[in-house]
Amino acid sequence: MSALFAPLRIRGLELANRIVIAPMCQYSAVDGCMTDWHLIHLGHLALSGAALLTIEATAVLPEGRISYADVGLWDDQSEAAMGRVLESVRRWSDMPIALQIAHAGRKASTDLPWKGGAQIPPGKKNGWTTFAPSPIAYGEDEDPPEALDRDGLARVRDAFAEAARRAARLGVDAVQIHAAHGYLLHQFLSPLSNRREDDYGGRLENRIRFPLEVFDAVRAAFPADKAVTVRVSGSDWVDGGWDAEQTVAFAAALEARGCDAIHVSSGGLHPGQRIPVGPSYQVPLARAVKMATRMPVVAVGHITEFDQAEAIVGTGDADLVALARAMLFNPRWPWHAAAHLGARVKAPDQYLRSQPRQNRDLFDFGQ
Repeated sequence: MSALFAPLRIRGLELANRIVIAPMCQYSAVDGCMTDWHLIHLGHLALSGAALLTIEATAVLPEGRISYADVGLWDDQSEAAMGRVLESVRRWSDMPIALQIAHAGRKASTDLPWKGGAQIPPGKKNGWTTFAPSPIAYGEDEDPPEALDRDGLARVRDAFAEAARRAARLGVDAVQIHAAHGYLLHQFLSPLSNRREDDYGGRLENRIRFPLEVFDAVRAAFPADKAVTVRVSGSDWVDGGWDAEQTVAFAAALEARGCDAIHVSSGGLHPGQRIPVGPSYQVPLARAVKMATRMPVVAVGHITEFDQAEAIVGTGDADLVALARAMLFNPRWPWHAAAHLGARVKAPDQYLRSQPRQNRDLFDFGQ
């Protein structure tokens, strides 16, 4: 049997295989509310045969959006909009759906990527004041954020928990807390962005304190039978920054608190990062966490080939692989992987006639 197509159970979540669709921001929301684009985007990915579909980074507060067109889940309107999309997707697919909840911190208030993605200063159209552990801007030409005080920390923590409660009402199958890619929780983790002198800064146990408090709040707010996972950056790729050793320590602390899985990415915190981009370049970071913990580990990053993904899972470097851009380029990637590896994959009834003659046993019937 193909390792990539072996089933896996994570708490109450039954996964048909080891292929996860990673969260991908679409910058197509209006006032935090999903639109028809999200129905199109998520709908076609939900027919892909992957094991899990993860909704893009969803802001827990308006000021936590990366851009003014980000999805949010902070009020009844944004909850209703997401509910309409999920209702339509579920009508045609039984693929489990996870939701990534996030706060962008100092990397918030930006323009859309296809408009350059630059920070929009407060006071300008579509711009606002950003918040972070310390008043250190991401880029030299950007406005510095305001440092979160104790009340601000409580507001953010409670917003994560409230988003988890809303996700539960929507029937989301799992929640992923975004602590990667230079966003707020990652900003607390890294000594490059966290220069606080209170209990939330300085040594490692202090820098992981707030992310752990957020995890505890989300875990308490989300149903006990459903999974809560975390996405981390395994390295800042900058000297003196967050690294694999600290990631392993953070992962161990999360596991002790009941974290169900960890998704290991990297980078995003500092413009001076030097990333050794190439096929599977982040897998060693996932492997380090895998060797130190028992919870399932997700690898991501330039995983595009079928045998490459099979090897990552088959050799035990990670338990699952996450695909993002590869899924956009080829939304039926899991179908082709199953055909290549001699496995079976679920497909909707309407598409069964697409099964090639040489792959007569490729499809499981009925989605």
